[in-house]
Amino acid sequence: MDRLSNTVRPYAWGSTTAIPALLGTAPTGEPQAEMWMGAHPGAPSRIARLKSATDTTDTTGTTDTTATPAERPLTDVIAADPEGELGAATVARFGPRLPFLLKLLAAGSPLSLQVHPDLDQARKGYADEEARGIPIDAPHRTYKDANHKPELICALTPFDGLCGFRRPTEAADAMEALGVDSLKPYVDLLRAHPEEAALREVLTAILGADPAEMADTVAEAAAACERLGGAHAPYARIAHNYPGDPGVLAAMLLNYVQLQPGEALFLGAGVPHAYLDGLGVEIMANSDNVLRCGLTPKHIDVPELLRIVRFEATEPGVLRPEASPSGEERYETPVDEFALSRYTLASGAAPAELTASTPQILLCTAGTVRVGELDLTPGQSVYVPAAEAVEATGSGTLFRATVAA
Repeated sequence: MDRLSNTVRPYAWGSTTAIPALLGTAPTGEPQAEMWMGAHPGAPSRIARLKSATDTTDTTGTTDTTATPAERPLTDVIAADPEGELGAATVARFGPRLPFLLKLLAAGSPLSLQVHPDLDQARKGYADEEARGIPIDAPHRTYKDANHKPELICALTPFDGLCGFRRPTEAADAMEALGVDSLKPYVDLLRAHPEEAALREVLTAILGADPAEMADTVAEAAAACERLGGAHAPYARIAHNYPGDPGVLAAMLLNYVQLQPGEALFLGAGVPHAYLDGLGVEIMANSDNVLRCGLTPKHIDVPELLRIVRFEATEPGVLRPEASPSGEERYETPVDEFALSRYTLASGAAPAELTASTPQILLCTAGTVRVGELDLTPGQSVYVPAAEAVEATGSGTLFRATVAA
């Protein structure tokens, strides 16, 4: 078991205070959007584990028991012994890599509207762009790897987001209430067609419209949302952060969701979504495949996006953890790469037995938790190799990320 040193990503949409408040550190004034825990090559966690006994032996053959090993990227540790770290079953299923990435995510302003491909779409899209010789870091590159990216966000504070299409008639009512003449064609389309056709046609029209003309429409819509408030207030906030962006109108096609602490959202393939505000624990398959559909200056691949999006109205499925006799509260999801659960530990209670045949990352989010010989306070985490015996005690909340059984 190893304590993790993790990187905080300073994306512009990040909160300047949420992650520092959890960690008990002073804000820097800069956004702190995501703290990554895992073995993503872009920002792998680091551990201070000895490579071998010779690492603390000097040239005379004497062992220095006070030596402190240098930190190593978790990617290197896993690459050196994949089966020892991940377990044979995990390597057989996903290859010699940790198949999930755990994050603390702190949104201070809306993220981009986005959608993720399924596994087959990712494999085909990646192979196609490789065959066409598109550089992996090209701004117009859509597929960064051949993996899908299902994800789950669990709220630590009240958390606002957009998730999935709402019924076209509801979106039509919201747009019509703004009193903006240039939105009338969208309102008519949303009311005149079957659900799938209506949503597809309106999103296509929004993303394909003349940018200059759309900017005026968005500005009028934003002013109306500000004036009306209530159910329109979230879109006024989005427009404030993305003035003139057509994604403001695309956002009005989606369900607005407010999570309370402990509640979660699962985002599967093809489901458009955006996080707006709040602090949460996020887990996802280890992939960078994101297709954006608004609220961003980045490239939007409209034809590919329209192929990936699932144009169906759905109720956002808010998840609550399912308790077990062991005290583990599990968030059930239909994916293999990850499983997320939490433990609420009480002082003096029996230890929580956490040994598993798969690798784990354990994250403390409240109180003080002792994992093995390590004490964790909020924001601190450990990596546990497959099959290593581990139990937790203390008084606090511990999130457990591992590979689905």
